[in-house]
Parts: sequence; structure tokens; C-alpha cells
Amino acid sequence: MEGLGKTPYFVVIEEAGPGWDEKRSMRDQKGWPEHAVFVDALADERFVILGGPLGNYRKHRAMLILDAPNEEILRKRLAEDPWMRDGVLRTIEIYPWEILLGKLT
Repeated sequence: MEGLGKTPYFVVIEEAGPGWDEKRSMRDQKGWPEHAVFVDALADERFVILGGPLGNYRKHRAMLILDAPNEEILRKRLAEDPWMRDGVLRTIEIYPWEILLGKLT
């Protein structure tokens, strides 16, 4: 499929921001219901292909696989997340990702 102009997928790593309460579980964080509704809507439209928390790290981290036209749109959309606006999460890494093995269907 090389040369067909398909924008790569993106891998996004998010981490607990200053608004994260270390004494609470992920689902007990401030604004969890609004965050869940937001990311579920992104998944329903297939902007978020896969996502979830990463285990065994010193602070909460999550990984998302996104199907976005470009990084600018990706950043704009993620900034609308209530957890991003409230500092509960922050984006720490974004990588364009070309799938060479397997399929995301």
C-alpha cells in the first residue's frame, strides 16, 4: 500500500497530569464519567482504534492508537477531553505508526 497516500496511524502515550489523585483508582478520578463519554464517542467514530491503561509503571499511563489525518487534528481533538482540560491527563508522546504486520479492522 506504499505510495497510496494513507496517513499513518498514531500511537499516543498519555500520563497522569497534575490533576491526577494518586489515592484514587482510574475510575474514581475527578471527571471520570465525562472522560469516559468523550473517549467512547471517539471510539464510536473510529478516531480511537484501541486504547487503555498500561500496567506496571510508577504513575498512570495509557496508550491510544488513533486514526487521524494529521498530528494537528489529533492534538486538537485530544485537547477537548475533559481530563486533558482539567489536567488529570497529559499527552507525553505521539508517534506516527505504519502497520507492517497484522491488521486493525
